[in-house]
Amino acid sequence: MSAELRQHFPILTEQVHGQPLVWLDNAATTQKPQVVIDAVSHYYSCANANVHRASHALSTRATRAFEDARDIVSRFLNTRHSDEIIWTRGATEALNLLAWSWGIENLKAGDEILLSELEHHANIVPWQLVAKQNGAVIRVIPVTSTGELDQDVFKNLLGKRTKVLSVTHVSNALGTINPVREMIAAAKAFGATTIIDGSQAVAHFSVDVQALDCDFYVFSGHKVYGPTGIGVLYGRRELLEAMPPWQGGGEMIERVSFSGTTFQKPPFRFEAGTPNIAGVIGMAAAIRFISKLDREQQMLKEKVLCQRLERALDQLPDIRRIGTAEKKTAVVSFVCDTIHNQDIGVLLDQQGIAVRTGHHCAMPLMESLGLQGTVRASLACYNTTEDVDAFILAMQTILAETGAEIGTSDSHAIQALSAPESYDNIPAAFGTVPHFSEQALIQLRTDLLKQRNWQDRYRRIMQLASRLPVLPSGMRQEQTRLAGCESTVWMHHFYNEENRTLHFAIDSDARVIRGLILITLSCLNGRAPQDLLEFDIDVLFGELELTNHLSPSRGNGLRAIVQEIHSIARRFL
Repeated sequence: MSAELRQHFPILTEQVHGQPLVWLDNAATTQKPQVVIDAVSHYYSCANANVHRASHALSTRATRAFEDARDIVSRFLNTRHSDEIIWTRGATEALNLLAWSWGIENLKAGDEILLSELEHHANIVPWQLVAKQNGAVIRVIPVTSTGELDQDVFKNLLGKRTKVLSVTHVSNALGTINPVREMIAAAKAFGATTIIDGSQAVAHFSVDVQALDCDFYVFSGHKVYGPTGIGVLYGRRELLEAMPPWQGGGEMIERVSFSGTTFQKPPFRFEAGTPNIAGVIGMAAAIRFISKLDREQQMLKEKVLCQRLERALDQLPDIRRIGTAEKKTAVVSFVCDTIHNQDIGVLLDQQGIAVRTGHHCAMPLMESLGLQGTVRASLACYNTTEDVDAFILAMQTILAETGAEIGTSDSHAIQALSAPESYDNIPAAFGTVPHFSEQALIQLRTDLLKQRNWQDRYRRIMQLASRLPVLPSGMRQEQTRLAGCESTVWMHHFYNEENRTLHFAIDSDARVIRGLILITLSCLNGRAPQDLLEFDIDVLFGELELTNHLSPSRGNGLRAIVQEIHSIARRFL
């Protein structure tokens, strides 16, 4: 079944770093079947025109496909009416629309917005902004040790002040399937409006919004094998009709004059401007594609693969799975006690295996679990037993080889700095980073390039991390954390008044970043502010042939470090 399905997804035949692609980052985005690619291409090739605005043949063709897609999504969610489907750029925009249209109109000071610790940032931040503006109060449902929402606390939080319940159907970070039907019923007993983020649900099992009895439901197209930049907001017709427009422009108006404007009925009231027509058509193709599958059989297959992955991970040393809910989708989050999650992600990538590392846009959840982040492997309809086994074999190799080379065994080689009472007392501490001469950099380049592959080169960079002094806990404070880095990075600086040079002490919780920091600091520490401002990190990493192999997040993290160094340097000019 999976082998046949895979033939529909052309990208799965690609290689990454010379290895077959194993795509286990489906919770972030799913790959696209050929029918979706063809549908988008066909629109631009044969029907490219704006919708609802012209009388010519191409506009008629585009409008028909556009509105047919609305009908397809309506049937997919089992809505009462197709005009209850609103096109958005994604679930994030849909939630913002609800917050700024429904929320601003209906919430007042003292009203309570009920969220959960499992939420994606997109279902937290918009409500925080609205609450700040109108005085509403956010209440939070906690998670249990297994990653499930505490239903007893949830019921106690409900009350006459509860005006909205907005929760995820499935956790993007842990895969937990929340009992939203029961939660909706409980919230409605207090007269609350209910909003469900279904981004992680619709690709894995059938959703019936009438059976759920929710007021609003949102999801993103790219999570369900469709294009990026397109999403869906379902809302009860009577609620949508009572909501004011969120954005103004073409299509959403009935009549415009300088004396006043009247607006269209939903859905057009909420679809200002030219929509993502190709995205809508592509998403319809994706939904037609998955609707032909046996959804129950597919979910069972994903569950079997997930259990295989979980059992194998449980046999590996130093691995702890995070999120063990009884009901969950095929998402496996874990941490390793000896290797940082970002380092694991780097080494898996070098073997062609794509996973997600970090906080997964769920920082409040990670905080409640006492974690900086996790490694997340997430499965989809096209994943196979071979994918799971390749992942486990790669993890076994990483733990066996990398753990021995750069695990806790290298701690004896690290000279930790003493926690300072004040910066004035630690000029010597900031001079402990090794300095790379031009000849040393040439030797480093030779050493990196002679490694067999980029997996071995990354290991070499991680080994360099043992030469970077470790900051003690007293210097690893929240106020010294640097924004813009995927891993946690702390930075301190000291200005030597005698020779007018700047010195830095920087550390990270990820070894690959520590190694890259060492290379950077070896070229920067102890230089005059003007020299620092003239430093170009892209030139350095180009010389080391690292530029093409740094992920955007790691590359941007290093640039954030250099930008902060530049900012500090400007203060001393």
